[in-house]
Amino acid sequence: MAIINKSIPEFTTDAFHDGELKTVTSDDVKGKWSIFVFYPADFTFVCPTELEDMAKHYDELKALGVEVYSVSTDTHFAHAAWHASSDAIGKIKFPMLGDPTGKISRGFDVMIEEDGLALRGTFLADPDGIIKVAEIHDLGIGRSAKDMVRKVKAAQYVAANDGEVCPAAWEEGQETLTPSLDLVGKI
Repeated sequence: MAIINKSIPEFTTDAFHDGELKTVTSDDVKGKWSIFVFYPADFTFVCPTELEDMAKHYDELKALGVEVYSVSTDTHFAHAAWHASSDAIGKIKFPMLGDPTGKISRGFDVMIEEDGLALRGTFLADPDGIIKVAEIHDLGIGRSAKDMVRKVKAAQYVAANDGEVCPAAWEEGQETLTPSLDLVGKI
Protein backbone atom coordinates (compact mmCIF):
# COMPACT_ATOMS: atom_id res chain seq x y z
CA MET A 1 0.00 0.00 0.00
CA ALA A 2 1.43 3.37 -1.01
CA ILE A 3 2.48 5.64 1.84
CA ILE A 4 2.75 8.85 -0.23
CA ASN A 5 0.14 11.46 0.78
CA LYS A 6 -0.74 9.47 3.92
CA SER A 7 -0.40 10.89 7.42
CA ILE A 8 2.58 9.91 9.50
CA PRO A 9 1.58 7.30 12.09
CA GLU A 10 0.69 8.43 15.60
CA PHE A 11 3.45 7.75 18.12
CA THR A 12 4.89 8.70 21.47
CA THR A 13 8.46 7.66 22.12
CA ASP A 14 11.60 8.44 24.06
CA ALA A 15 14.47 10.20 22.32
CA PHE A 16 18.02 11.32 22.91
CA HIS A 17 18.51 14.97 21.92
CA ASP A 18 20.88 17.73 22.96
CA GLY A 19 22.44 15.56 25.66
CA GLU A 20 19.07 14.85 27.26
CA LEU A 21 16.43 12.14 27.26
CA LYS A 22 13.13 13.53 25.98
CA THR A 23 9.69 12.43 24.84
CA VAL A 24 8.69 13.08 21.22
CA THR A 25 5.21 12.57 19.79
CA SER A 26 3.72 12.67 16.31
CA ASP A 27 1.95 15.86 17.38
CA ASP A 28 5.33 17.48 18.18
CA VAL A 29 6.42 16.84 14.60
CA LYS A 30 3.54 18.68 12.96
CA GLY A 31 3.84 22.36 12.08
CA LYS A 32 7.16 22.03 10.26
CA TRP A 33 8.68 19.89 7.53
CA SER A 34 10.16 16.69 8.94
CA ILE A 35 12.54 14.00 7.76
CA PHE A 36 12.45 10.56 9.36
CA VAL A 37 15.64 8.56 8.83
CA PHE A 38 15.13 4.90 9.78
CA TYR A 39 18.20 2.70 10.13
CA PRO A 40 18.74 -0.88 11.37
CA ALA A 41 20.80 -0.50 14.55
CA ASP A 42 23.20 1.54 16.62
CA PHE A 43 26.85 0.47 16.78
CA THR A 44 26.87 -0.85 13.22
CA PHE A 45 28.68 0.03 9.99
CA VAL A 46 26.72 1.80 7.24
CA CYS A 47 24.40 3.51 9.75
CA PRO A 48 26.98 5.89 11.25
CA THR A 49 28.12 6.97 7.78
CA GLU A 50 24.55 7.87 6.83
CA LEU A 51 23.78 9.66 10.08
CA GLU A 52 27.06 11.60 9.93
CA ASP A 53 26.18 12.58 6.34
CA MET A 54 22.77 13.83 7.51
CA ALA A 55 24.46 15.71 10.38
CA LYS A 56 26.65 17.51 7.79
CA HIS A 57 23.49 18.82 6.09
CA TYR A 58 21.48 19.47 9.26
CA ASP A 59 22.10 23.23 9.44
CA GLU A 60 21.03 23.61 5.80
CA LEU A 61 17.88 21.58 6.50
CA LYS A 62 17.12 23.64 9.62
CA ALA A 63 17.43 26.80 7.50
CA LEU A 64 14.77 25.29 5.22
CA GLY A 65 12.47 24.82 8.22
CA VAL A 66 13.05 21.06 8.44
CA GLU A 67 13.59 18.93 11.54
CA VAL A 68 15.34 15.57 11.20
CA TYR A 69 14.49 12.53 13.33
CA SER A 70 16.66 9.43 13.19
CA VAL A 71 14.85 6.25 14.23
CA SER A 72 15.98 2.71 15.03
CA THR A 73 14.60 -0.08 17.15
CA ASP A 74 17.26 0.65 19.76
CA THR A 75 16.35 2.50 22.94
CA HIS A 76 17.09 6.15 23.64
CA PHE A 77 19.65 4.91 26.19
CA ALA A 78 21.53 3.07 23.43
CA HIS A 79 21.40 6.23 21.31
CA ALA A 80 22.93 8.22 24.18
CA ALA A 81 25.73 5.67 24.61
CA TRP A 82 26.44 5.59 20.86
CA HIS A 83 26.44 9.41 20.71
CA ALA A 84 28.99 9.51 23.54
CA SER A 85 31.28 6.83 22.06
CA SER A 86 31.31 7.45 18.29
CA ASP A 87 33.00 10.43 16.64
CA ALA A 88 30.56 10.22 13.69
CA ILE A 89 27.42 9.98 15.84
CA GLY A 90 28.74 12.62 18.24
CA LYS A 91 28.18 15.16 15.44
CA ILE A 92 24.41 14.58 15.48
CA LYS A 93 22.32 17.52 16.71
CA PHE A 94 18.91 16.14 15.67
CA PRO A 95 16.64 13.99 17.86
CA MET A 96 17.41 10.25 17.87
CA LEU A 97 14.12 8.41 18.44
CA GLY A 98 14.02 5.06 20.17
CA ASP A 99 11.58 2.52 18.75
CA PRO A 100 12.20 -0.65 20.80
CA THR A 101 8.66 -1.94 20.24
CA GLY A 102 8.87 -1.34 16.49
CA LYS A 103 5.59 0.60 16.45
CA ILE A 104 7.00 3.57 14.53
CA SER A 105 8.91 1.32 12.11
CA ARG A 106 5.73 -0.66 11.43
CA GLY A 107 3.77 2.56 10.98
CA PHE A 108 6.16 3.62 8.22
CA ASP A 109 6.20 0.04 6.85
CA VAL A 110 9.96 -0.48 7.20
CA MET A 111 10.03 -3.13 9.94
CA ILE A 112 11.88 -6.38 9.24
CA GLU A 113 9.80 -8.53 11.57
CA GLU A 114 12.09 -11.57 11.69
CA ASP A 115 15.07 -9.42 12.68
CA GLY A 116 13.37 -6.78 14.82
CA LEU A 117 15.17 -4.09 12.79
CA ALA A 118 14.14 -1.34 10.41
CA LEU A 119 15.10 -1.08 6.76
CA ARG A 120 16.88 2.07 5.60
CA GLY A 121 13.82 4.24 5.08
CA THR A 122 13.77 8.00 4.57
CA PHE A 123 10.51 9.93 4.65
CA LEU A 124 9.75 13.61 4.18
CA ALA A 125 6.53 14.89 5.74
CA ASP A 126 5.02 18.32 5.19
CA PRO A 127 3.92 20.55 8.10
CA ASP A 128 0.54 18.76 8.20
CA GLY A 129 2.32 15.43 8.73
CA ILE A 130 1.56 14.21 5.20
CA ILE A 131 4.30 12.07 3.63
CA LYS A 132 5.60 13.60 0.40
CA VAL A 133 8.77 11.55 -0.19
CA ALA A 134 9.45 7.92 0.69
CA GLU A 135 12.69 6.13 -0.08
CA ILE A 136 13.51 2.63 1.14
CA HIS A 137 16.87 0.89 0.70
CA ASP A 138 18.12 -2.60 1.41
CA LEU A 139 20.43 -2.82 4.42
CA GLY A 140 23.70 -2.70 2.48
CA ILE A 141 22.89 0.44 0.47
CA GLY A 142 23.62 3.80 2.07
CA ARG A 143 21.70 7.00 1.35
CA SER A 144 22.68 10.53 0.36
CA ALA A 145 21.62 13.44 2.57
CA LYS A 146 22.58 15.85 -0.23
CA ASP A 147 19.92 14.31 -2.47
CA MET A 148 17.38 14.51 0.35
CA VAL A 149 18.08 18.25 0.61
CA ARG A 150 17.32 18.52 -3.12
CA LYS A 151 14.06 16.60 -2.61
CA VAL A 152 13.09 18.87 0.30
CA LYS A 153 13.59 21.94 -1.89
CA ALA A 154 11.52 20.36 -4.67
CA ALA A 155 8.70 19.37 -2.29
CA GLN A 156 8.65 22.83 -0.74
CA TYR A 157 8.63 24.46 -4.18
CA VAL A 158 5.71 22.32 -5.36
CA ALA A 159 3.82 23.02 -2.13
CA ALA A 160 4.29 26.79 -2.57
CA ASN A 161 3.63 26.90 -6.34
CA ASP A 162 0.31 25.26 -7.06
CA GLY A 163 0.17 23.69 -10.50
CA GLU A 164 3.93 23.51 -11.05
CA VAL A 165 6.01 20.33 -10.95
CA CYS A 166 9.75 19.71 -10.74
CA PRO A 167 11.34 17.61 -13.50
CA ALA A 168 14.00 14.95 -12.97
CA ALA A 169 17.14 16.05 -11.12
CA TRP A 170 15.60 19.51 -10.58
CA GLU A 171 17.79 21.88 -8.57
CA GLU A 172 16.67 25.08 -6.91
CA GLY A 173 16.53 27.93 -9.44
CA GLN A 174 16.03 25.69 -12.46
CA GLU A 175 12.92 25.75 -14.61
CA THR A 176 9.85 23.83 -13.53
CA LEU A 177 6.93 22.56 -15.58
CA THR A 178 3.26 23.48 -15.60
CA PRO A 179 1.41 20.40 -16.87
CA SER A 180 -0.99 21.21 -19.73
CA LEU A 181 -2.09 19.92 -23.12
CA ASP A 182 0.55 22.20 -24.64
CA LEU A 183 3.29 19.99 -23.15
CA VAL A 184 1.82 16.61 -24.15
CA GLY A 185 4.29 14.84 -26.43
CA LYS A 186 6.66 17.81 -26.47
CA ILE A 187 9.00 16.85 -23.64
